[in-house]
Amino acid sequence: MSTKKDEGSSHHFDVTPISLQELIRRAAPSGKGLPPVDRWEPDYCGAIDMRIAADGSWHYMGTPINREALVRLFSTVLRHDADGAYYLVTPVEKIGIKVEDAPFLAVEMHARGEGENQVLTFRTNVGDVVEADAAHPIRFVEEEATGGLKPYILVRGRLEAKLARPLLYELAELAVALGGEADGRLGVWSGGSFFVMEPESAPKGGQDGE
Repeated sequence: MSTKKDEGSSHHFDVTPISLQELIRRAAPSGKGLPPVDRWEPDYCGAIDMRIAADGSWHYMGTPINREALVRLFSTVLRHDADGAYYLVTPVEKIGIKVEDAPFLAVEMHARGEGENQVLTFRTNVGDVVEADAAHPIRFVEEEATGGLKPYILVRGRLEAKLARPLLYELAELAVALGGEADGRLGVWSGGSFFVMEPESAPKGGQDGE
């Protein structure tokens, strides 16, 4: 086992070599549905060379994981803790991984209803389907490279999905002014909540397991 500090991060990586086959075995669910990772508190076992790139693709030891089923499997045991880092969690171990931006990418959006009764439903690249509402808010941050906006939706736990750029344009087409001309803030309604299309805090991604 070797220890290294990831450049640009305050987190330390104790990089442990694990075969992809062993990772699959450890992550494989014992039942149906999403595993209760938020209730598991195993010991931290160091970090592995796994990375979720800003475009939502997953990589292991520098090689893309192209099997969609594997990506979905690992996504079910992913957790974003209060320390800002991301981990793969099983009942007996907690393994740090690197996430460059958001762990998921929202690739489809469906809008039904109008005005305050509108509901926006998103599908992610790992198969999650989520409706934007007070429990699953949409937030916007400024994209430093362009000065534009990057939208994110909370999927589960502290895990967010970044909306693919075409969805930003779809959101813009649905934007309305809150309170009419008297207010003037633009945003979108979904699930009874109004999400203002203005930048908030910086993205929470790009953190490593300690």
